Amino acid sequence: MTSDPTKPNMFRDVSSCNTYNYGDALYWDARYVQEAGSFDWYQRYSALRPFVRNYIPTSSRVLMVGCGNALMSEDMVKDGYEDIMNIDISSVAIDMMSRKYEDIPQLKYMKMDVRDMSFFPDDSFDSVIDKGTLDSLMCGTEAPVSATQMLGEVSRLLKPGGIYMLITYGDPKVRMVHLNRPVYCWKTELYIIPRPGFEKPGSCSSSMKSYLEPIPITEDGLLPADFVLEDPDSHFIYVCKKTNHSDLSNLPTYSLSADVL
Repeated sequence: MTSDPTKPNMFRDVSSCNTYNYGDALYWDARYVQEAGSFDWYQRYSALRPFVRNYIPTSSRVLMVGCGNALMSEDMVKDGYEDIMNIDISSVAIDMMSRKYEDIPQLKYMKMDVRDMSFFPDDSFDSVIDKGTLDSLMCGTEAPVSATQMLGEVSRLLKPGGIYMLITYGDPKVRMVHLNRPVYCWKTELYIIPRPGFEKPGSCSSSMKSYLEPIPITEDGLLPADFVLEDPDSHFIYVCKKTNHSDLSNLPTYSLSADVL
């Protein structure tokens, strides 16, 4: 049976996955044993900084899900962030990073599966940052169930007014169907940035300022029909603010400014 391309995609990200099960701790343990250096998925903090600084105050208690061996949390501390809890399903990654940052009190590390974060009570964090972790689960064999478990936990852990920032390769067609569930009480804004090193064909190039404008999405949570991606391999940033149902119509919109670059 083939899927209907006009209907939301609740299934695995088959086209973006290989034979590895990215939701499996054993895969990640083996990978981190082989790759001892640091690696940031998709984007470095320098590119994400305008979005992070605009939506997440430096005094926030931040949860970094699927931290791996990335430098992003370290870079955020250098930028003034005071309290970042990093979790990952891989004990190898957590042991390695705990030793690396044992003298930096702003960074804490704990082995944990994002599908069950019951160790933390409700409303524990001001913000949750996810750079590729939901994508990893979407490559797993139980993708829709895993995504629901993870996002339910993220919503539970966020304080009212808190921010879930998702950096992903998934466009709205395959991500908004998961993010838009009313039970999460999220108001979502979308930004799109090109992959690192992308150069626009021709003599003109877009400035970073143009990427700081939120992308209008339809009532169905999709990109406008006439919207064209400058970079077909762009990354999508979903900024989900936790609110009450009654507040959804009264929430202000946020505009980014180049002064945080």
